[in-house]
Amino acid sequence: MSTTEPSATGDYTHRQILTIISGLMLGMFLGALDQTIVSTSIRTIADDLQGLSMQAWATTAYLITATITTPIYGKLGDLYGRKKLFMTAISIFIVGSALCSLASSMTTLALFRAVQGLGAGGLFTLILAIIGDIVSPRERAKYTGYFMAVFGTSSVLGPLVGGFLAGRDSLLGVTGWRWVFLVNVPIGVFALAVVLRTLHVHAPRPAGRVRIDWWGAAALVVALVPLLTVAEQGRDWGWTSGRSLAAFVIGAVGLVAFVGIERAMGDAALIPPRLFRIRAAVVTLGASVLVGVAMFGGIMLLPLYMQIVHGASPTESGFLMLPMVAGMMTASIGSGRIISRTGQVRTFPIVGSALVTVALVLLSLTTADTALALVMLPMFVLGLGLGSCMQPLLLTMQSAVPPQEIGVATSSATFFRQIGGTVGVAVFLSVLFGGVGTNIQQAFADDAGNPVVAQALADPAFQEKLGRIEDDSSIIETLPDALAHPIKQGFADSMDPVFLMAAGAGLLAFLVLLLMPSVELRQTSAAAAARAAAAPEGD
Repeated sequence: MSTTEPSATGDYTHRQILTIISGLMLGMFLGALDQTIVSTSIRTIADDLQGLSMQAWATTAYLITATITTPIYGKLGDLYGRKKLFMTAISIFIVGSALCSLASSMTTLALFRAVQGLGAGGLFTLILAIIGDIVSPRERAKYTGYFMAVFGTSSVLGPLVGGFLAGRDSLLGVTGWRWVFLVNVPIGVFALAVVLRTLHVHAPRPAGRVRIDWWGAAALVVALVPLLTVAEQGRDWGWTSGRSLAAFVIGAVGLVAFVGIERAMGDAALIPPRLFRIRAAVVTLGASVLVGVAMFGGIMLLPLYMQIVHGASPTESGFLMLPMVAGMMTASIGSGRIISRTGQVRTFPIVGSALVTVALVLLSLTTADTALALVMLPMFVLGLGLGSCMQPLLLTMQSAVPPQEIGVATSSATFFRQIGGTVGVAVFLSVLFGGVGTNIQQAFADDAGNPVVAQALADPAFQEKLGRIEDDSSIIETLPDALAHPIKQGFADSMDPVFLMAAGAGLLAFLVLLLMPSVELRQTSAAAAARAAAAPEGD
């Protein structure tokens, strides 16, 4: 038997699965490493490009394109196979990374991050769908450890590498932070070579004429881009300004058009309407949106909190995120093993969403003077909660649909989680920077009795610095403690309501998950189930 070809029944041996997974892990490492490197160095990048308050664009542009392309990759993977698509996604990601290294402003960086997101939309979605093709949900726990090891490694290396690169003024004649993106190029090329050699998966394909829902994809773009743009820019434009209202109207028209097109396309839709007739799928998709809001809100805010409020370097802030990573790995591997033995999955996301809510409420109580040890505990709890939600929700979704549609199911769950994350990041950063100026002024007013503060407030030069603090937070490091502390307190006070908003999303996820029915996890892989269903009755 070939090292990567399945048996006649569609089953793969443990050795074959490991061979295929080696290529998938490189793709996951590429995407996960980029996220951790960028998140820990974005403050340095934004300061250098004079646009800290615009950093949301660099994140939101990436998430918009990754979100929009997620269901497209899932559907095309079901129709045409996943290997070529996976290699295409990696190639686009490499090109986007190279372009990001050439950015001359936050605007061009956001544009190039959008290109990068076009590739990123296929990385995790296709990886998860391929795993669904070759491994049954009950057996998947055996292989969770490999992917968690990749995720954990990238979580440690990302902050270390990102901090090192962001902290260099120049490296081989190139500005240090530009290597944050250039490092993806050799990793991506190596991943392409490994995938080309190892990934040979025969996933189930639909019979008959194939239709592609391009109109649905176009409507999805029309719906998402204006709504996510106004979520980011609403605080500057004004939520009831002409531009904001126009964006709301265009987004609403696009959403109505998308729903209508999906109903008309039926089985060929990007997100088939029949998914919404399956109770487990509806609950999973609703919870995925809310978990995405809470997850991305926490992951985006915590590095900022560490760097701005506690003065951590990019490298240090990355290491300070390790309690959350440890919690995620512990919960993911632990829940996976229990699910493999018992087949019971419903309890984990319910408990996980409750833990997420508690952790975010505790984080909302932090101030500029909160000891780091007291921040680490809720971070670990947050990781436990997220790790208990992510894999069980995906397993539920993949077991609730026919094996021929595992790509659509996987991409739909990922898509809705990313929708939540994209909206969450845009709204949360808008709320954060919308209130930080007022909170900093209030913090200085509270410290006005300090002679150093009173003298600084009367100095026009200091007021000018204070006005630039949202675009260049490195100014904080040049100030004496008496003047830096009110600024840090202002940022901390601005983050508190955002953590509470994320906690509210976690609470809603908990309530939605209480409606989850009991789902029996499929004990065969999607490929084996499809072959069995297609075989003549006498076989």
